[in-house]
Amino acid sequence: MPVMIGINAMVEILRINKSVKIILTNADASVKERAISMDTAAFLNKPFDIQELLSIIKQ
Repeated sequence: MPVMIGINAMVEILRINKSVKIILTNADASVKERAISMDTAAFLNKPFDIQELLSIIKQ
């Protein structure tokens, strides 16, 4: 697969399999808004706390 940014990879993954749960991380607030509107399981702002990530995974 060619190199792509995370939001584009997420779109492609969800196109192939809508049941996949995606946790997207990014430092750009505009990406967060777009990701949440596209069925992202969770979004973490960079830098993120590992405990926050583990909490999301456990859900």
